[in-house]
Amino acid sequence: MNLFDLNGKRALITGGTHGLGLAMAEGLAQAGAALVITGTTPSKMEEALAYYSQKGYTVSGYLFDVTDENAAAENLERITKEQGDIHILINNAGIIKRELAVNMPIADFRKVIDVDLVGPFIMSQLVAKQMIERQEGKIINICSMMSELGRNSVSAYAAAKGGLKMLTRNLATEWAKYNIQVNGIGPGYFATTQTEPIRVDGHPFNDFIINRTPAARWGNPEDLAGTAVFLASKASDFVNGQIVYVDGGILATIGKPTNEN
Repeated sequence: MNLFDLNGKRALITGGTHGLGLAMAEGLAQAGAALVITGTTPSKMEEALAYYSQKGYTVSGYLFDVTDENAAAENLERITKEQGDIHILINNAGIIKRELAVNMPIADFRKVIDVDLVGPFIMSQLVAKQMIERQEGKIINICSMMSELGRNSVSAYAAAKGGLKMLTRNLATEWAKYNIQVNGIGPGYFATTQTEPIRVDGHPFNDFIINRTPAARWGNPEDLAGTAVFLASKASDFVNGQIVYVDGGILATIGKPTNEN
């Protein structure tokens, strides 16, 4: 299984303090990677570092905003000096603002694009410079089913995630000659603290997701770990510019009537 061995590799996970970012980071750590996690909230960073350390993982944390190119550059220089080169980058940090397009404030639209699309570009550009020098690297962008589908009230998010899909393909096109693989993961609907209020029997959205997903369940955060390890490891050395959807089969089907078993 040495194709999936990440010993000796260092992975930087933006937004790795909670939720899906934490689950993917933990998967990489279990495969042997040293972790560098970023965030913007000191209390969440403190909790995350305590969690990772208690598990016995090698981890360090840095607080900065990935949309601030100067702060990102300064922190990456600091990370490289203090921890060493980055071999794996997971662009996971993201936000969503739910509002019908006709009512969405332009400032909110710009903010989502900035965090979900410009941030991954800034981080990829910075990390790629050392990967190009080393002639090796893995970049994983966290896309979404909204990279493929539209939905009411998420116009900014869908625009950003659709753009991230195409950015993934373009960066793969430019950097493959340097032995850098740039791929994406598109999570479906996952059981996180954010979705907890709507994951109850009888809630219309919970029923919709269970009915719409062939696997008939929400994803568990650890369901993303295997895909993250695959895309971060030698096993994916000839996989480039692809988006792997981890969605329980949603994108494979048109769905079924609510009264059908």
